[in-house]
Amino acid sequence: MAEDSKIILSSEDQSLGTIEVAPRVVEIIAGVAASEIDGVSKMYGSLANSFGELLGRSDQRRGVKLTNQNENLTIDIDVYIDYGVSVPKLAAKIQDRVKQQVTLMTDLNVSEVNIHVKGIVQKKEEQTVDPDDIFGEHEDDKAGEK
Repeated sequence: MAEDSKIILSSEDQSLGTIEVAPRVVEIIAGVAASEIDGVSKMYGSLANSFGELLGRSDQRRGVKLTNQNENLTIDIDVYIDYGVSVPKLAAKIQDRVKQQVTLMTDLNVSEVNIHVKGIVQKKEEQTVDPDDIFGEHEDDKAGEK
């Protein structure tokens, strides 16, 4: 989680005042950008994140850690990916998308986007169960009818 200090956006004309962004806003931007990439199964999160989701609270910054040093942002993203996806290609897509979205929406300098693949998720095959033949006892009968 990012530190609680605000990030001040630089603006050429500060006659109207300064613009501050909470680090959690940048984490949300990065989390949404990463989770929208095809091949990302889900974002990695803590037990507290999982418990919150059970209660219906969605945490868009799940799996995102932000570090701000000398106006350079380092973003660490923890993801689960779909089985069969090229890890290097997917990681590069995530890096590009996150950097693009954070820069576009905040005008902040993103120096690094580090991707941490925490696991691979296999797609579950749908299993159909015949309610009249739960234990598959009549498989031979069905083959003979065809």
